[in-house]
Amino acid sequence: MSTTLAIIKPDAVSAGKAGKIFAHLEDNGFRVRALRMLRFSREQAGEFYAVHRERPFYGELVEFMTSGPVIPMVLEADDAVSKLREAIGATDPAEAADGTIRKLYAESIGRNAIHASDSDENAAREIGFFFSEAERVALGR
Repeated sequence: MSTTLAIIKPDAVSAGKAGKIFAHLEDNGFRVRALRMLRFSREQAGEFYAVHRERPFYGELVEFMTSGPVIPMVLEADDAVSKLREAIGATDPAEAADGTIRKLYAESIGRNAIHASDSDENAAREIGFFFSEAERVALGR
């Protein structure tokens, strides 16, 4: 078993889709190991998405991620990172496979319902961004 990070984004939270997304994840074999609801500050969102700082969409991404509450969570499954990437679908919901979270719940390429770590290394870094070592130890991690 391995872990990864997902974030239900402001568009899905405000649209009341969080419960459906949780159910979708559990139906796909994920176990929720930690979660919280919070609202990113500009500084936090900028730090979290710093890898995209030079990309043209960075400012828009930070603005969007600070527009409302988000729900970061630690998910556990066999090969969690790749399994979650498959479950969420392509970044652009128009290109996402049928039955994926983004096909079902995303509004657009920019308002795409959910974030997922893209590698085991990034998953470890991203989990640490939201959940302290003590919280992870309490979860058996």
